[in-house]
This record gives sequence, structure tokens and C-alpha cells, in this order.
Amino acid sequence: MVVIVLTACPVGLRGDLTRWLLEISAGVFVGHVSARVRDRLWKRVIELVRDGRAIMVYSARNEQHLAFRIHHADWVPVDCDGLELIKRPKGFKAKKDSESDSRHPGWSNASKWRMANKRR
Repeated sequence: MVVIVLTACPVGLRGDLTRWLLEISAGVFVGHVSARVRDRLWKRVIELVRDGRAIMVYSARNEQHLAFRIHHADWVPVDCDGLELIKRPKGFKAKKDSESDSRHPGWSNASKWRMANKRR
């Protein structure tokens, strides 16, 4: 079993992958191919993805029963006592929190309007 997830990739690459895999959602491809075809598909993905990101998860003979490959992604695979885990960058959570702080504190205009109408 092979799962490939593409983000910000050219349409031609998606067309190439549909020859071998099923596109079950936008940019998510699933299928059952041999190891040779899987490796050649991954080479093709790396050639054509340009600035986009690609993640491939596939069946493997290990404790997790899966392995993965990542191209141009912020998260990196790390081997932890024989288990392959994904490590997030250190500043990842802080970046998300700072985006949510951009909202203004206090009541929204709609809420203020409703409270003013209740007082009448």
C-alpha cells in the first residue's frame, strides 16, 4: 500500500500519478504497487514537485509496518530506538500562536450591537 500526499504541486505531476494510483482527495494518492514502481514514482515526484511538498507513506517490514519519505517539508523523520517518528521544528507552535494573537481583544462589533439593543 502506498499513500502520496502532494501540496502546491504542478497539475502534470498529479496526472502522472493517476496512471498508477487513485486520487481519493485533492493531492492524496493511494494504491498498491511494487517496490520498483514505488521508487520510480518517488523519483518522478521529486523531479516534478518544484517548490511544493511531497510525503509518501508505504508498507514496510518493521515494527510500525510502514515507512515514509518526505521532500521539502518542515517536519523531519527521526529514528528513535528503531521507530521512525516525525519531529516538528522548534518554533512551529509559537508560529501558530502568534497568528491567533493578531485578533483584537474585546467584544466584536456584532456583539456590541446586540448588547446595545438589549439595553433599550
